[in-house]
Parts: sequence; C-alpha cells; structure tokens
Amino acid sequence: MTKRFHSAALAAIVALSLLVPNAPNLSAQEPSDPVAALSAAIVAACRDNEAQFLNYFAADNAAAFRALPAEERAAFLKRFSLSDMPGKPLSSTDQQNHAVLLCQTPSGTVQYHFGAPRVHENLAFIPVSVVEGEQAEFGLIRESGGWRLLSLGLVLLDIPQLARQWAQDDLRASEDSTIDTLRSLAEAIQTYNRAFGKLPESLADLRPAPKGQISPDQASLISADLAGGKQNGYEFRYRIVPDPAGNDTSFELAATPESSQKGRRSFFLDATGKIHGADKHGTVATSDDPVIDSEKSP
Repeated sequence: MTKRFHSAALAAIVALSLLVPNAPNLSAQEPSDPVAALSAAIVAACRDNEAQFLNYFAADNAAAFRALPAEERAAFLKRFSLSDMPGKPLSSTDQQNHAVLLCQTPSGTVQYHFGAPRVHENLAFIPVSVVEGEQAEFGLIRESGGWRLLSLGLVLLDIPQLARQWAQDDLRASEDSTIDTLRSLAEAIQTYNRAFGKLPESLADLRPAPKGQISPDQASLISADLAGGKQNGYEFRYRIVPDPAGNDTSFELAATPESSQKGRRSFFLDATGKIHGADKHGTVATSDDPVIDSEKSP
C-alpha cells in the first residue's frame, strides 16, 4: 500500500511545510479536534514512539496493544505509518485548508491528505488518502476528554486481530519477495555461465567486484548479502547438479527462513527451474514439495 512521493512534489510541499516540533506531552495536552488527534497518532507512529501512540487508543485497545510481543508492536507502528523505519513528520495544509502530513524516512516519504471530517457528537469520521496509494476512513470517539481511534474503514479496531492480520500480510510479502529472489538468483547464475563458460563454484563467486575488476571470482551479479547466503531473513543454498556424464550443467537453489517472523515456507528451485515450497518448520525444502512456480502466495 505504501507509495513513495515524487521528489518534485515533495520539494513543493516541504517548502510550505512546518516541521512538527519536538514531541509535545500529548497526555497533558489533548488535541482539541479529531483531525489533530489522528494527525498526532500518525506522527507518533512515524516517529516509532509507542508511548505517544498509546495516547490515541481507547483504554481496552491500549491494554491490548501493550500485551502484544515487542516485534508485533513494532510491526503495528510501521504498518500504521506506512514507513519501514522511524521518520521525520512534517505538517501543512492544502488549498482547501485540509491537513497534509508527511512522514520522511531515508528510504522515502509517505504523504497523507486528510479530508473534511464528519463529526456527530462524540463520534468523528475522517477520510485519509495516501499519495499514489489508497484511501481509508478513520473513526474516532471522544473518551476521557480526548479523541481516541475507534475504527479503520468499516472495521472496529481490534488490536490483537489487526496485528495478526498485518503480521500475516508482512509474512506473505516476505515469502513473495523470496520467490522473486530465487528467480533473480537463478538468472544471475545463468548469466555467469554464459559469461565464463561454467557454473559458479559458490554464491560468493557472484559477489560485487571493485570497478573494472569483474572476474570469475567476483562477477558482480548479486548483492554482498546474497553472495554471503542470506537476504531479508532467509538463508540461501546453492548446489551444482552434475548430469549423468558427470558434467556440471545444472544447479539447485534453496531458501529457508531464519525465523518464523520472516517466513513460514521454505522454497526449492530444482534443476529444471521449477520452484517448490512448503512449511518445513525451518528445514530445507526439496523437489518432493509442491510446485508453486505459477503462484505468489498461499
């Protein structure tokens, strides 16, 4: 869902933006309206500040959030802010005087446009769109003198359930990325074979090379991490498969999750190029596992 904001537009927005000051004591100074409260919640998530983020949950949801494991709380904040690392929030308004919020990180910027709120006594509903992304409506309720998050879209906030759902989404994305990495790694090995007339002895032979020094030992075809056998929480294995005459003409690849948070399934690319996958509980997949080459997720 996250989309990166174009640099030209970002320059224009930042020129008009006011840097959000150092985090105020939000528990002591409640935002006076629901838009300010929602904006402050996103700011806290952008900064990866759990303590401030909790100020915008109703009591039951705050308790449920505290009860989550640390990695699930961290993942929840990232998904809420659509940012993969702590960022710098910037605020502004558009031509209709609606709030605009940016979360700047080293890897990119997410921009939120707030629509006109609909307020009904103690309930408020605020449409929020992400530049080049999706639109959602947040529901807030007035509780204990301040505005608290109540719903996202048509779904009431159920913190444990939402955290589990987002964790599953992240798990599927990690597995999809690993399948793509296996395909790209196979292509790199084939490129090496065409260039040097043989298969690499190990993934290390594909590692980056100094400028102008590409060789069979440093072919500069994959990243240093992948050449070391690890990337994005998966461990990669490579094996040459000799043909019946003993010639090194084919190869196999395997990708195994290092932890259950990074992936559920192990994957295996056989000598014919087909990808197999299954939940192996952390062990290596084989050609006996189901073929998944034509699909991206369970």
